[in-house]
Amino acid sequence: MANAIRVLSMDAVQQSNSGHPGAPMGMADIAVALWGRHLKHNPVNPHWADRDRFVLSNGHGSMLIYSLLHLSGYDLSISDLKNFRQLHSKTPGHPEVGVTPGIETTTGPLGQGMANAVGFALAEALLAQEFNRPDLSIVDHYTYVFLGDGCLMEGVSHEACSLAGTLRLNKLIAIYDDNGISIDGDVEYWFADDTPKRFEAYGWNVIRNIDGHNIDAVDAAIAKARNSDRPTLICCKTLIGKGAPNKQGGHDVHGSPLGPDEVDATRAALGWSHIPFEVPAHVYAAWDAKVAGAKAEAAWNDKFNGYTKQYPTQASEFLRRIKGELPADWKSKTDKLIARIDEKGETVATRKASQFAIEGLAAVLPEFLGGSADLTGSNLTNWKASKAVRVAHEKGVKFGNYINYGVREFGMSAIMNGIALHGGYIPFGGTFLTFSDYSRNALRMAALMKTRSIFLFTHDSIGLGEDGPTHQSIEHVSSLRLIPQMDVWRPCDTVESAVAWVHAIERNRAVDRGPSALIFSRQNLPFVPRDDKKIAAIHRGGYVLHDAANVKVVLIATGSEIDLVLKAAELLAVENVGARVVSMPSTNVFDRQDKEYRESVLPHGLPRVAVEAGVTDFWRKYVGLEGRVVGIDTFGESAPAEILFKHFGFTVAHVVATVKSVLD
Repeated sequence: MANAIRVLSMDAVQQSNSGHPGAPMGMADIAVALWGRHLKHNPVNPHWADRDRFVLSNGHGSMLIYSLLHLSGYDLSISDLKNFRQLHSKTPGHPEVGVTPGIETTTGPLGQGMANAVGFALAEALLAQEFNRPDLSIVDHYTYVFLGDGCLMEGVSHEACSLAGTLRLNKLIAIYDDNGISIDGDVEYWFADDTPKRFEAYGWNVIRNIDGHNIDAVDAAIAKARNSDRPTLICCKTLIGKGAPNKQGGHDVHGSPLGPDEVDATRAALGWSHIPFEVPAHVYAAWDAKVAGAKAEAAWNDKFNGYTKQYPTQASEFLRRIKGELPADWKSKTDKLIARIDEKGETVATRKASQFAIEGLAAVLPEFLGGSADLTGSNLTNWKASKAVRVAHEKGVKFGNYINYGVREFGMSAIMNGIALHGGYIPFGGTFLTFSDYSRNALRMAALMKTRSIFLFTHDSIGLGEDGPTHQSIEHVSSLRLIPQMDVWRPCDTVESAVAWVHAIERNRAVDRGPSALIFSRQNLPFVPRDDKKIAAIHRGGYVLHDAANVKVVLIATGSEIDLVLKAAELLAVENVGARVVSMPSTNVFDRQDKEYRESVLPHGLPRVAVEAGVTDFWRKYVGLEGRVVGIDTFGESAPAEILFKHFGFTVAHVVATVKSVLD
């Protein structure tokens, strides 16, 4: 069984002339122990709700999981393996969720798969507490993750594993491929950590010195880990490229094809007489998990049917949430929420406006799972009924709907992605906008995977004042807008903030799926009165907020700068210069509108001026060569906010002067 993985992996890498054969060959025996003896899954139904989750955090070894999926009976053929790393194949260079059946998360950047696995395990623990009953447990599965030295060197693994230990996520089992090799060679020269002690310090159960090529030893370690009251790290000593007689144990086998001669030598050393991509029938029979998987799922279905009879309301709610569907009364309740917020017309910071929205939405969405990277009181991410996730040391995680992630922005974002992928919850997490840089790759992965992760960022500009340029976000909003499939919202008041939240939650449809970044101010922003038609237009990302009879110029703005351009339009009107004000809280959403609508908002032939307290380059595509941008192309300064806005030219007088320069 293990040798089938080895030869399929080396053959696929050799045929594509690209890839990493070393990890699959070295971890093949570990894979036999887990997938052959413990993993609960059904190849015929990769989305069965109570399946175990498996994450290959060292995703460069993708042929390991592709071989496992093929051999155990998933819809992944030999032809797919032969097409490894080719255009539009089901076997891309790194595992990608949504591309290959059975892949739970996209693992390319090392360490994030480990963090995603923490999210999976946390979601399982919370769902179990919420839905299981003493007589019936419908949520009862493990999260297994394979990882290597590279994952452990990446900082995100420290963040995520520290939190996992604190929360005692005992159904999380990580298996460490301790082969001592990375692309540069022997890691002892740059990675001399005592990894077992590190994880023991996190509060993990650690099983040391397991021979990763002894299937029975790995099997026993997994069985022991399944009975632990803490997350477990199983440290397996392995030989990278096991089976390649002239290259095993060295860095040459890590990230390059073995070469024809070594492939032949490996076949001989393993006693594998079959041609490339040929697996004998008895090996397929040994690996096939379809019968066992169908039996396990059928047993769960029987249990769930019993659960449905005894707890029909909870059963219906569980299915709705696992499917990612919104409540039946979602539209009517969110319409009322937006109308209520509009009626109040409060002038507050948009971070406070966000909290108003969260308060209303949490009453509609029991699956709301909030959190913050240590800045709850500043991000305003909690709500009256929020309950912090805590740990009862004798029982593990206690149910809650709010996670204190600690100062772990990257870890928080990657864990959120795992929660979203697991299903059952809609995660959101907050921090200051300037710290989005720490989270950046997890945000990118959320967009790549189209997860419904909601990233909340406050303190959005020089408006935070005295903290100075280290905390003042200048380039961040524009840079986030450049991430494909990420919707970025920078609302100007309470109503736009509520609409942004609703839109982010609704991004789980086939036609529109993905993460959102919601950007909010520290300082108070005036409420903007608008009619129902304009409120309805907010969800299109950009709309005409104020118009004039004889329009000569279009002013485009977002967030805190909307009030500025509205006042500028008033002064221009006195001088008989008609100005249309376009609020564009989400350029990403606006750009997806049809051409007719976009041109109705931004007509051809009218000069344009964009105003935003950030870098100017992003706005050139909207204002054109003849237009102007009022922005900031330097880092900020430390001073009170009102002084900074004046210093950087965010005044009514400067906007008016800029408009006149365009018209001249």
